[in-house]
Amino acid sequence: MAAAAEIKQGRNFCLSLPLDYPGGSVLASYRSPPRLRPTIRNGRACFHYDFSAEEPGFDDIVCDDAVCLCTQYSTHWDGLAHIGEPFDVDGDGKRKVVYYNGFRARIDVLEPGEAREISSTALGIEHMAQHGVQGRGVLIDLARRFGSARHYVGYDDLCRCIEEDAIIIAPGDILCLHTGFSRVLLDMGRRPDGAILARSCAALDGCDRRLLDWITDSGIAAIAADNFAVEAQPPRSEARAGRSYVPLHEHCLFKLGIPLGELWHFEELNRWLNANSRHHFFLTAPPLRLPGAMGSPLTPIATV
Repeated sequence: MAAAAEIKQGRNFCLSLPLDYPGGSVLASYRSPPRLRPTIRNGRACFHYDFSAEEPGFDDIVCDDAVCLCTQYSTHWDGLAHIGEPFDVDGDGKRKVVYYNGFRARIDVLEPGEAREISSTALGIEHMAQHGVQGRGVLIDLARRFGSARHYVGYDDLCRCIEEDAIIIAPGDILCLHTGFSRVLLDMGRRPDGAILARSCAALDGCDRRLLDWITDSGIAAIAADNFAVEAQPPRSEARAGRSYVPLHEHCLFKLGIPLGELWHFEELNRWLNANSRHHFFLTAPPLRLPGAMGSPLTPIATV
C-alpha cells in the first residue's frame, strides 16, 4: 500500500536492458546471448508461414519462434538457490551442500533433468513469481556521487548518500542502485570491452562487514543494481570476507533470503526522479514462472 501511494503521475519506466545485451560472453564466459529461431511446422520454418499449406483457401500468415537463453545473461533476478555453501546442517560435524533455509543439493535443489516427484525445486524461481514481486522501490544515485570510475561502495559511502539526499529506507523496500554501468554497456553496442567494464562504475563492497550488517538491519526485501553483480567483482583481495568469492551474494541469498537483481537499467528513471526531487516509486518486477530455474530474465516496470 505504501508503494501504491508513490504513484502520483501514472508514468512508467522500463527498467530492463534489451535481453541480447551485454552481447558476447565477456562478463561471464559461461553465459551466452539468447538465440531466437523459428519453430518448425510441417517440416518448414514457421515464419511467414502460409496457412494455405494447411488447407487451400486460407490466406493468413503466421510467425512462431523459440528462444534459448541463459536465465542470468541480461536483466535478471538471482534466485535463492543461485548461491549455496557447505554447512553442518545436521550438527554431526559433516558439512553438506545446502542453500537458503537449509534446502539440500540433489534432494531439494535439483539439476535440470534430474528425476523429481514434483515439477519444481524447493527454491525454484517459480515460487518468487507465484508470490509476485511488487513493492516500493527506492533509488540511490551512486553515479552522481562517485562518477564513472570503479569505486567500492562500503557502509560509510552508502550511509553518506542516504543522509545527504535525505532518503528514507523502510523495511520491505526494494533497494535500487544506479551506477551508470548499464549506460556504459549500451554505448558499447553489444561489443563489450572487458577491460573498460572492469574499471567502470561503483559497486557495493561485499567485503565490508558493516555494510552486510546494515543490509540485515534495514529489513529491505531485495536489492537491484544496474551493474554486473551488485557487488564488486572480483572482491577486494586484501579484505575477502572469510572464504566466500561473492560475500554479498552469500549474505543476501544464502543467509537472508534477499533476492538480487542485476543488469537493470535505471537511466531514464533516475533522471526523472532527480528532476522531481524524488527517490521512491512503485516497482513491479515478477520473474518468469519457470519451475526449477535458478534465476530469471525480467522486464521490471517503475511507476511514478
